[in-house]
Amino acid sequence: MADIENRSKDLVDKFIELYGVAPAAMVKSPGRVNLIGEHTDYNDGYVLPIAINYETMVALAPSNDSTVCLYSSNLDRTSVFSLDKIVHDRINKWSNYPRGVAWMLQRKNIPIEGVNVTIDGDVPMGAGLSSSASLEVAFAFALQAIFEFEMSGAEMAVLCQKAENDFAGVKCGIMDQFISRLGKKDHALFIDCRTLDYQPVPLLQSGIKVIVADTLKKRGLVDSEYNTRRAQCEEAVTLLKRRLPGITALRDVSVADFRKYGMDLPPTVRRRAEHIVHENDRVLESVKLLKQGNIEGFGKLMNESHISLRDLYEVSCRELDVMVEAAWNVKGVYGSRMTGAGFGGCTVSLVDDSAVDDFLKRVSNEYKARIGIAPKLYVCTPENGAEQLEYEVPEII
Repeated sequence: MADIENRSKDLVDKFIELYGVAPAAMVKSPGRVNLIGEHTDYNDGYVLPIAINYETMVALAPSNDSTVCLYSSNLDRTSVFSLDKIVHDRINKWSNYPRGVAWMLQRKNIPIEGVNVTIDGDVPMGAGLSSSASLEVAFAFALQAIFEFEMSGAEMAVLCQKAENDFAGVKCGIMDQFISRLGKKDHALFIDCRTLDYQPVPLLQSGIKVIVADTLKKRGLVDSEYNTRRAQCEEAVTLLKRRLPGITALRDVSVADFRKYGMDLPPTVRRRAEHIVHENDRVLESVKLLKQGNIEGFGKLMNESHISLRDLYEVSCRELDVMVEAAWNVKGVYGSRMTGAGFGGCTVSLVDDSAVDDFLKRVSNEYKARIGIAPKLYVCTPENGAEQLEYEVPEII
């Protein structure tokens, strides 16, 4: 909390320095990590992310014209645009996320005016913790705070997703924006990616932490391999429709159905479909176990998810496997798996408080010994989604 207070004070001071007035509102919106349910989103399936204690903070006030001035304290860069003509900034590419939000609000005929903005974030960029969704949701939520337009949390998540898809040009599912807007402290969020139904699921008993480990491996193969996996899943649906005419996505195929008809598929397509079918089942089972407080059972499902992603979906890599295997060897780790698109990025581990220090030391040392570089480790707790912040305004001389 002290860090939030210090950062908010710094953000207010910078706002006054830049614009000569105090901000009218300040909000924060978190990054996220997905605990289980990988590559299920584009198969109309289920995911189970948490919002984490790393967030983007936005302070803003009306500019009294159609100009939007965005200042990033992290980059010490400014990007300015007019609401009369919103175009991409090819130099300050970070600004295209809030630009896209403003563009989408205009397309929805939601009245907004120009604003002056300062932004500060501690969501690690490039680590797969969704700094972009955190920025989008923070900006949208801040605009709602001062212009008071009606929009539910789910509607805002969808709007921000479309801003990223259609304006920023980045393919992403609904999970990132959804959890950033609707996360709940000490809970994971079960999301049905087809219906957008969601429910908070109790996660943390006292004495458990979520540790995200960044392999620092750049995910160079993601785009091409993502498209290949998606096409293979679509092929599986087309072929399985001969036996199951009512299905429209792999989410409609039960484990029993797959056992009965999966052998009809070509070997590679069968492996991809097997992961998705069983991963969806693991998410549903995870929700049941967590509601029962069965952390051990949930941890086993996390481990099974990694093995499936490694062997069936084939999106892991040596760095991810080394990190996960190192975590599995630490006493007090309930479960560990790769998280995100794969071919690099991060792992997520559920760790008993008593094992956190041992985890940080042993996993870092083993990874460095086997890979040659030290990973970045983040100890996380499940937090609320977007929130408005209170702040003190110093006397302006």
